[in-house]
Amino acid sequence: QVQLVESGGGLVQPGGSLRLSCAASGSIFNIYAMGWYRQAPGKERELVASITKHGGTNYADSVKGRFTISRDNAKNTVSLQMNSLKPEDMAVYYCNVDIQGGPEVGYRRVEIWGQGTLVTVSS
Repeated sequence: QVQLVESGGGLVQPGGSLRLSCAASGSIFNIYAMGWYRQAPGKERELVASITKHGGTNYADSVKGRFTISRDNAKNTVSLQMNSLKPEDMAVYYCNVDIQGGPEVGYRRVEIWGQGTLVTVSS
């Protein structure tokens, strides 16, 4: 079994910053892409940013220049630094990981989602 634990959400004023973190634990053989998605009320879940195992990144146009995704392969973590936050960034943010489990799960490759963390941007 592999679990993702997210942290770092909360309330911030417009223009402020937050840092989200996500840690994978359990039977892990390899982690491929890691990413963050978000879902605002009444809207579909959308990709915010993703990062490959070797550090290649991809960002939604709406967050380019404001958000930075990073990962620590030794610690199986992915983070999202969010600066210059806007009210339209307010959403539940989900960590997403493409992971290959260890021998306990037959080296099965699966996509796993975190439980979500709420980011509120309001004055």
